[in-house]
Amino acid sequence: MANQTRRDVVRMGLGAAAMAWMPRDGLLAGETGPAAAGGPAAAPDFGLPVLGRIKPRPTKAIAASALGVGFEVLDRKLWDPEKTYPCMAQLGAKWARCQTGWARTERAKGEFDFAWLDAVVNSLLAVGVQPWFNLGYGNPLYTPQADEFAVGWAPVFTDEAKQAWVRYTQKIAERFADRVRHWEIWNEPNITNFWKPQKPSPRDYVDLVRITAPEIRRRVPGAVIIGCGLAGVPAAYLKGCLDAGLADLVDKVSYHPYRAIPEAGYEKDVRALRDVLAAAGKDIPLWQGENGAPSEKGGAGALADLDWNEARQARWLLRRLLNDLRLGIEMTSYFLIVDLVGYRGSTNYKGLLRGKTYTPKPAYYAYQHLANLFDAETKKADLAVRIEDAEADKAVSAAFVRRGRPIYAWWYPSDLMKDWTVRKVAVRAAAAADAPLEKPVLVDLLSGTVYKLDGATKEAGAWALASLPLADYPLLVTDAAAVEV
Repeated sequence: MANQTRRDVVRMGLGAAAMAWMPRDGLLAGETGPAAAGGPAAAPDFGLPVLGRIKPRPTKAIAASALGVGFEVLDRKLWDPEKTYPCMAQLGAKWARCQTGWARTERAKGEFDFAWLDAVVNSLLAVGVQPWFNLGYGNPLYTPQADEFAVGWAPVFTDEAKQAWVRYTQKIAERFADRVRHWEIWNEPNITNFWKPQKPSPRDYVDLVRITAPEIRRRVPGAVIIGCGLAGVPAAYLKGCLDAGLADLVDKVSYHPYRAIPEAGYEKDVRALRDVLAAAGKDIPLWQGENGAPSEKGGAGALADLDWNEARQARWLLRRLLNDLRLGIEMTSYFLIVDLVGYRGSTNYKGLLRGKTYTPKPAYYAYQHLANLFDAETKKADLAVRIEDAEADKAVSAAFVRRGRPIYAWWYPSDLMKDWTVRKVAVRAAAAADAPLEKPVLVDLLSGTVYKLDGATKEAGAWALASLPLADYPLLVTDAAAVEV
């Protein structure tokens, strides 16, 4: 709202006082510990009448969406998928990234056992989730220097390994042709952990795609090939792949943008990927294929050394996924459905479910709330949303339309490791003639609480909403008709 005058601000009823909602141990004042309660975060007292909570929808009741969840590492037998299916049935995620585990499938040369992967795919489909495959990792039968699961060992450096990989690709494509259309080739080939034994090379990676993608396309009707699975957002590596011919082999490009502040430099990085693709003369959509945050400090995996807790993880999740939707990312996946107990001798705490009990964390419920409102019926809209605040230039905002009603979103991209004071701001949002705001409500995606809003006024083609909270996670204003409570 940089163009608004002080008179405009006063007219909208703003005060300078901050709201008295102070963080305490990662929670907002007034919240109770959701872990103990076994449910979503308690509703903050925003001083507004409560209308109810968002009613989660079973996954099967959601026809389609851009929201996915990680179902990885089953190739290494680190968790029990059977214990997650009841939660998957209620989560609302429509995609699940599954690593296919060549080493788990071919344990004797030329003999393939897909029973474990059949069970995973069939169970996901049964609860309304579409699996997509990450076809990757090596096999110690053909790379003897590798360990049991040959994680990261690329089968492109000997003729025998190449021939075995092609045979495996043929077998798995034939097996799942009627159930899986989306196939991602390899995982994070741009870093040494996942490209062994030689140094990462775009040309070597494209050589792998070149012998893999045609085998899938010949066997899977309408196959969609996803390239890269990049660690981070490395535009230079992607350019190297495109220079080596990747654009003629794939339909999507995926990446894994781990960072403690999900918005930090992210929009610029996404733009760089798109610029590289455009320079190659290709309009290839982006998939955010793997990204998550821990729910406690320590353990293994990315970001583990920071002072996380379950409330901070839930806030991070909402910011990551909604920001991806704001930027038009075609599919965005949260890593992972459950904590990885025993991962690298420790625990990776990024799960939506706790690793020992398989019980939902606050992030699970936050995901449910997001999935309820942001399915394929919700479309990104070109409606300006402006926040009146001393640091308005740092606030993030977005607009969508759902079932003929607007959804306006905003949040402050704070460092989640630091305390945050929720404060009063004015929100000014462009109105749409075909998306009326007749009964405005405030939606808290963290707790799922829906509040009644009074005092919305329409001025010069925009809605003026005074004294709304600015939090460090997304809040929404929409019409009551767009929300099921």
